[in-house]
Amino acid sequence: MGFDHLLIYDHVLGADPSVHRMSGPYTDEHPFHEVFVTLGFIAACTRDLGLATAVLILPQRQTALVAKQAAQLAVLSSNRFRLGVGSGWNHVEYEALNENFRNRGRRQEEQIELMRQLWSNHLVDFEGEFHKVTAAGIEPRPSEPIEVWFGGAHDRQLRRAAKIGDGWFPVGAPNADSAAMVDAIQGYLRENGRDPASFGIEPQAQIRGGNPELWVSHAERWADLGATAISIATMNAGLADIDEHIEAVRQYREAVTA
Repeated sequence: MGFDHLLIYDHVLGADPSVHRMSGPYTDEHPFHEVFVTLGFIAACTRDLGLATAVLILPQRQTALVAKQAAQLAVLSSNRFRLGVGSGWNHVEYEALNENFRNRGRRQEEQIELMRQLWSNHLVDFEGEFHKVTAAGIEPRPSEPIEVWFGGAHDRQLRRAAKIGDGWFPVGAPNADSAAMVDAIQGYLRENGRDPASFGIEPQAQIRGGNPELWVSHAERWADLGATAISIATMNAGLADIDEHIEAVRQYREAVTA
């Protein structure tokens, strides 16, 4: 169909909103496939399709285990995997996975530093605020670096993405607020001595509530803001089966590439 890559969302647990105060859109009624198992399956069914998490909630997981899983997926897919990470909003998941919800943003930066060392070196000695690894490593390791992209809109996440990320997944419309975030992240990239032209920006469109005219306008406005790619989501659009999802993304691609 001409698509370059496939993104998959991440949630380990859904929580009952009648019991918990929730700040995000998903509840116990929303199904999510586990990202590494699902992308491993898709990697085996494809040869050229890029694979990405957008985003994996990194701080609710053990860092060395994510590094191992991501490395394995990169190896099995011949380096087609891109790791998108976020800090998440569902405190219930953090509680169940025995991780600290309150320091998740600060911990995330150290997690990425450790993962990159594990991907790059046979043996690692690392001692940080949250992690300690002594003369240990993962094998097999990917033959190329795994790109790490960030989600999120908070200024701290934008600064973190510009400091250590390879790209950013913005969430929202191509409006004045998004333009301000793009300007901010490009400024932070320059502050870190990085070229904004080498940094990816990939927003997302929705089938729900859209039509070809709106999709084209949305894509053009994001391109004007500096987007390097765009993806299309079919969740919660009232589609009955797989064939309807496939037909929807076909219509989107035909409209936007025309």
